[in-house]
Amino acid sequence: RQHPDWALRVPGRKPAMSRDQLVLDLSRREVTDWLYATFSALLRENPIAYIKWDMNRGLSDRYSPALPPDRQGELEHRYALGLYSLLERLTAEFPQVLFEGCAGGGGRFDAGMLHYFPQIWLSDDTDAIERLDIQYGSSFAYPLSTISAHVSACPNHQTGRTVPLGTRTVVAMTGAFGYELDPATLSTEEKAQIRDHVQRYRSYRELIQTGLYYRLAHAGQNGWFTAWSSVSQDQSEALVSVVITRTRPNYTGVHFRLRGLDPSARYRLDAVHLEGVRGIVDSGHMETAGFEQVHFTGSTLLYAGYTLPQLGGDYPGVQLHFVREQN
Repeated sequence: RQHPDWALRVPGRKPAMSRDQLVLDLSRREVTDWLYATFSALLRENPIAYIKWDMNRGLSDRYSPALPPDRQGELEHRYALGLYSLLERLTAEFPQVLFEGCAGGGGRFDAGMLHYFPQIWLSDDTDAIERLDIQYGSSFAYPLSTISAHVSACPNHQTGRTVPLGTRTVVAMTGAFGYELDPATLSTEEKAQIRDHVQRYRSYRELIQTGLYYRLAHAGQNGWFTAWSSVSQDQSEALVSVVITRTRPNYTGVHFRLRGLDPSARYRLDAVHLEGVRGIVDSGHMETAGFEQVHFTGSTLLYAGYTLPQLGGDYPGVQLHFVREQN
């Protein structure tokens, strides 16, 4: 109200009110100065440790009164530079604050923002099956440590799909792991599961976030399962994650070859985590059936591969932890 000229708007036209909002013109130094003063005062006066910097309002009415008509083409570039200058001042003065960016579905997961924010919220689409595609594509450009991935409630608020809690967890562990749901709605059993899942992620976190990431299989290519792995830099351990998106009665084998292991080493299948599995076909011992062989050469896993037993249920997930044996 005090500075109507601070909003992007075309002279003589009624501005678009997307989300009932206007967009501040960050190409103007007086605007970024005001934002810096406002945010820095809040950070100095309050014990704030985390800020999620959401940017869900797309740019419209792209006109700045600060630029002459023949230079309006510079606006978007100057807007980005103004945003970066604001973030530079805030992150330099408050290094103890975790700033998280937000892609907002608008492709703003970019290297420029990662200079200031160590992690970015990948998408508001938290359906775990949808996330398999989203995280798969993002992994071609960005390391897992930068990708915020959360377990959300089911049925999913956007798709209505129900995915087992454990499978949602397997998918969300592929990044900066977290939860976004109402704990008051969780059952006693779910709370116990979450305690176990959090402890598991803590045990694998360094491997996931600093290891080498390999895409082993994708449902978009084979039609029914996605598999990926994180392998430690020294090839001493690997965590393989698999989600079956289409359970089949006529089993042809969930088969994949690992990558990144030492072919001359021997590996032990150290742990098997089954999530959302409603029985293993032709077996009465779900915890062990199909996983009896626990010793492999690296060359076997690399070139012959690994085949899962037939898993029943809706969207079952599996995590396999391989550890190199000492000679």
